[in-house]
Amino acid sequence: MRLLMLGGTEFAGRAVVEAALGRGWDVTVFHRGRHEPPAGVRSLRGDRTAEDGLAALAGDEEWDVVVDTWSAAPRAVRDTARLLRGRAGRYVYVSSCSVYDWAPPAGYTEDAPVVADASPDAEQTAYAQDKRGAELAVLDAFGADRSVLVRAGLILGPYENVGRLPWWLNRMARGGPVLAPGPRELPIQYVDVRDLAEWTLGAAEQGLSGPYNLISPSGHATMGTLLGACVRATGGAAELRWTDPAVILEAGIEPWVQLPVWVPPGSDLHDALHGADVSRAVATGLRCRPVEETVADTWAWLGSLDGDAPMRSDRSTKGLDPEVEAKVLAAAGGVPGTTP
Repeated sequence: MRLLMLGGTEFAGRAVVEAALGRGWDVTVFHRGRHEPPAGVRSLRGDRTAEDGLAALAGDEEWDVVVDTWSAAPRAVRDTARLLRGRAGRYVYVSSCSVYDWAPPAGYTEDAPVVADASPDAEQTAYAQDKRGAELAVLDAFGADRSVLVRAGLILGPYENVGRLPWWLNRMARGGPVLAPGPRELPIQYVDVRDLAEWTLGAAEQGLSGPYNLISPSGHATMGTLLGACVRATGGAAELRWTDPAVILEAGIEPWVQLPVWVPPGSDLHDALHGADVSRAVATGLRCRPVEETVADTWAWLGSLDGDAPMRSDRSTKGLDPEVEAKVLAAAGGVPGTTP
């Protein structure tokens, strides 16, 4: 298989490239040159936002599949897809469950309503509209039968440049009492970036088309198993203090951002972020590795960087200020618990 990866030097794109190389595919990476792609690929440089930025892709070269992770102005996807529609067999766009009209109820499938105010011709606006606009651009150029829309949820794993799992791991490594947002049995959904990559390539091999919610099944992990794995991976110096959600919210702590991954049970946020129906992806080959493996491998990767994970400039800072954490723990007396 011949793959054209648009991006391919960071997080999801890099995982796709490494998985494709592992399958023996011929890989071309089109990127801006800010980071070096993995060894073994053909490298083409260009900036999709610049005039003539797609010049390196001009010509008559053909690929079996294009994979695109773009998350800014939809017009960049529009222009790229139009350029490649006669020279690629299938276009796989890594989208997001954010494209669903807020807030989708727990158990929502790929048929749930999507945001209406999106356009393939738009400049960058809001994340949900940008992702949906890019989906429309791919569908316009390649048609529904040659397009795959990978509607990913929370993505974790090595190379993460958003700051969620790296923050938790570095927090556990500092040791001491840790504000653990309860309940510990709260189900969470995420996808290891490498499992996303393997499913994406498998979808291309199978000739799949259409949208797919790509996250682990509900119950694959819980806040308890995730944070417990973080404690163990970092050496066990941290003590989880499980704290009632009401206490956390009353303290003004922002779910998802200040306590990454966590959102309160029974909320619209939990239904939307941890309540998707993923049966379609599972039926077509999605396999999710244990949470312990995702955590341990991410910690090993962080160790190779001295714990300083890269951060995308267009993403908000994650994590809880140590002084705020200490105050809430002191006031609430979070419940000590054996690491799951």
